[in-house]
Amino acid sequence: MGRLIVLAMMLAAAMTGYAQQKDSILTVMDSLAVADAKLLTVDDAKLQTTDDSLAAGVDSTSIMLQKQPRQKRDWNTWKPNPQRALWLALVLPGAGQIYNRKYWKLPIIYGGFMGCIYALSWNNMMYKDYSQAYLDIMDDDPGTASYNKFLHLGVEINQSNEERYKKLFKSRKDKYRRWRDLSFFAMLGVYAISVIDAYVDAELSEFDISKDLSLRVTPAVISNPSARTRLSAQSVGVNCCLNF
Repeated sequence: MGRLIVLAMMLAAAMTGYAQQKDSILTVMDSLAVADAKLLTVDDAKLQTTDDSLAAGVDSTSIMLQKQPRQKRDWNTWKPNPQRALWLALVLPGAGQIYNRKYWKLPIIYGGFMGCIYALSWNNMMYKDYSQAYLDIMDDDPGTASYNKFLHLGVEINQSNEERYKKLFKSRKDKYRRWRDLSFFAMLGVYAISVIDAYVDAELSEFDISKDLSLRVTPAVISNPSARTRLSAQSVGVNCCLNF
């Protein structure tokens, strides 16, 4: 009987300790949950503050961009870039002059191109006509006589003048071929000049051409201390004064 009482007392004590431990664990868990809730609240507040500050920054930036007017380019102080003018002139003839704002040069450049193209097409047409006439007069086929359109009214080619016309058609064929080739090289020259002009014009845009640059030539009397006579002690010359 005494043993049962002791066992009952020990079991009651164990149950009491277990209940106390369980209560302490629950208390710790509750405190951790409260702490987590506080941390979440703080983080949400920080995120909301950050979002509000970012939104305010974006709004202020947009307001500043709207308030600031776009500055217009001052063409009086604008200077062209030589490299850009060079590449524009290489890609499209005349574009370098447009970039340098030298519009008065465009008729000269495009007039040169049109003249060279016209000369090229005209000389090429004449070369083909005289080449075909020379081929017709050199063969023995009487049906091929395209050279008759180059003859004067009432003139015919016969045994007496055939050799002369052969030389004439050959020389004119060679002449128009040479002129056609020269027209092509002249067009290349106009293209090269337009490129060089655009680059040099852009380079010299910053060259000082103010009123301080001047050359003055005046007569002057030059003294010669080592002269033996009074007449040769002084001489008349020219004095050149360059201001820059």
